[in-house]
Order: sequence, then C-alpha cells, then structure tokens
Amino acid sequence: MSTPLKVKAAETELKEKLVNLGRVTKVTKGGRTFSFSALVVVGDGNGTIGHGLGKARDVSESIQKAVDDAKKNLVKVTLHKGTVPHEQKGKFGAGKVLIKPAADGTGVIAGGAMRAVLEMAGVHNVLAKSQGSSNPHNVVKATIDALSKMRSAHEVARQRGVKVEKVYEG
Repeated sequence: MSTPLKVKAAETELKEKLVNLGRVTKVTKGGRTFSFSALVVVGDGNGTIGHGLGKARDVSESIQKAVDDAKKNLVKVTLHKGTVPHEQKGKFGAGKVLIKPAADGTGVIAGGAMRAVLEMAGVHNVLAKSQGSSNPHNVVKATIDALSKMRSAHEVARQRGVKVEKVYEG
C-alpha cells in the first residue's frame, strides 16, 4: 500500500464545508459555559481533500481553527472522469464506508458527512454507503481513507510492469 500523497495548502484554491458543529456545556458555580467544536472538510474540487477539528469558546473561532487544521492535513486522491476509479472500502475506528463508481448523471448518492467529503474532493457521480458508526468524525476519516486507497489504471499498470490495456483485461 502506498501512503497518501501530501499536498501543501498554498498550492491550491480551497473551498471549505462545515460538517459538524458540536456544543458542550460546562456548568460551574458562576453559570453555564459553552464551548464549540467544529469539524470542517476542505477541498479544491479536483482531487485534493483534507479534514480538521477546531475547538473554541465561540463558533466562528472554532470554525477558523478547524479550517487551519484541515489545511495541514491535505491529501491528493485519484479521480477518473468525475467518479472514483473502482469500488473501495474505508475504515476508521467503528466508521466503515463503501464507495462505488457510478455512471455519468447519477450524482453524489451519499449521506451527510460522506457527501461533504466527496463533493469537496470533486467527485460528481458516486454511490456511497456508510456502514457502522454514524459519528461524523469517524465517517469523514473513513471516507478519506477509502479515497486515498484508490489507484488509477495507470498506477496499477506501472506497479505491475504491464501496459494499461492489460489491466482492463479480466
């Protein structure tokens, strides 16, 4: 297995999407103190994707921290004609995901946290199923795990030392 290709944030124009915003209440003698945690996914819509977590006393600050964290965790994923090259499973903790390529015009058929990751990565046609934990943190990380395991036909051919046509033969 090859390790995911890391990308520098300065090289790409990134969009961001808030996946989950959590609020925690700490009750003290002086009253309630709220704290927020934000899970954000960033991507350039062309195969670069990252996720980040930020925690702070107010919402906007936690989102900004999450975006900064996500820019430090960027990886490049393989896409093929607006979809994924092949079927792939991903896992992180108890979060398991299944991603399948889809025909042109299908759209992104995926649930909440997975949809955000796939759209930010630039996938336009895909069938995806979240199996196991529905915790957004685990689902996002499992989806990125599945996407980073994807290999194009050219990569497979190069690793096997054969022509690309040979890869497509069954």
